[in-house]
Amino acid sequence: LRDNRIELVRASWHELSISVSDVSLSDEGQYTCSLFTMPVKTSKAFLTVLGVPEKPQITGFTSPVMEGERMQLTCKTSGSKPAADIRWFKNDKEVKDVKYLKEEDANRKTFTVSSTMDFLADRNDDGAVVSCRVDHESLNSTPQIAMQVLEIHYTPLVKIISSNSWPEEGQTIILTCESKGKPVPEPVLWTKDGGELPDPERMVVNGRILSISFLNKTDNGTYRCEAKNPIGRNSTEYVLIVHDVFNTLLPTTVIPSLTTATVTTTVALTTSTTTSATAISARDPNALAGQTGPDHALIGGIVAVVVFVTLCSIILLGRYLARHKGTYLTNEAKGAEDAPDADTAIINAEGSQVNAEEKKEYFI
Repeated sequence: LRDNRIELVRASWHELSISVSDVSLSDEGQYTCSLFTMPVKTSKAFLTVLGVPEKPQITGFTSPVMEGERMQLTCKTSGSKPAADIRWFKNDKEVKDVKYLKEEDANRKTFTVSSTMDFLADRNDDGAVVSCRVDHESLNSTPQIAMQVLEIHYTPLVKIISSNSWPEEGQTIILTCESKGKPVPEPVLWTKDGGELPDPERMVVNGRILSISFLNKTDNGTYRCEAKNPIGRNSTEYVLIVHDVFNTLLPTTVIPSLTTATVTTTVALTTSTTTSATAISARDPNALAGQTGPDHALIGGIVAVVVFVTLCSIILLGRYLARHKGTYLTNEAKGAEDAPDADTAIINAEGSQVNAEEKKEYFI
C-alpha cells in the first residue's frame, strides 16, 4: 500500500497495524496481510465504506399558498450508501401517505433518495411546521432534518357571539362578530334584514361589536355580520327575538283567590241601616313562586258584586220603610175610614174610652 493517507502504526514479529485517514469510497475493498514464511501465510478482510447522505432540502413550496390548492413538497438527499431513509412530519406527527424514490448516482456506489408529500392546502395547516428527516446508519442515531413553515391564505371565518341568550324588553344586548382570516379581515359590516341599521342612536357599532340598548319588539329581525379580505368574503347571521318582561322585580303581594261578601240589614222605626262587608283573601295557589301581583279582574268582580248587593239592599229597605209607615198610620186610625169628620173618627177608633171627649187629638 503506497498512499500518504496510510500510516504504519505498529510493526512486530507478532502484529502489523496500519491506519487510513480521510476515508473515501475508493478505500472500500479487500485488504490482505501476508506472513512470509515457508510456506507464506495470509489473512484477508473486506472494508466497507458508508456514504454519508448530504443535508436534505425541501422544494416545491411557494409562499403563500391559497386554501384549496394542491401542494407537492419534495425532500431530497444524495451521496448515501446504502440508500438513506426519508420520513415526513407535520407538527411532530408523522405523515404516512408519501411517495419514495431511490436512484443510483453516477459513481454507481451511492444513491440519491427523494420523497414527495402531496396534499390540499387547508386553513388548519397555516403556521404548521413540516419537517423532512433523513435516517442513515452513518449518522450515529443523529438524523438530518430540513424544516418548512407553511403559510396558507384563506377567506374569513365569521361567527356571532351574543351576550344574552334570552333578551327582554328594556335590556341591552351585545353582539360580537368574530372573524378570522389570512390576511387579517377588514372591519366588519353590520346590517339588519338586508339593510342598514334602523336606529343608530340605540344600535352602536364599535369595531366588531354591535350594542343595542333599550330593546323592544321593533328590534326583532335578522342581523348579518360580513367580513372580507383580499382572498374573499364571508358572513353569518343572528336572529334576534325580544321577549316580554317577567314581573320578577315587582314587590310581593297577596292575590285574593277567594272572596265572600256578607250584607246584613237591620230595620227598625228608631234605628238606621248598617251594611258590612268582609273579604277573606288568601294566596293564589297558581301564582309562580317569587312572582305575585294584584288580579285586577278578580278585584273588579268583587267591587261589582258589592255595589250590586248594596243597591239591592237600599231598594228593599226603602220599600220596607214605606210599607211600615202606612201600617203605622192605619193602626193609629183603625175603624175611622167611614167617619165624616175627625172627632167621629177618634170616637170610633179601636181602643177608645167612654170619656173620649176628654182626650181629643186634632190633625191640622
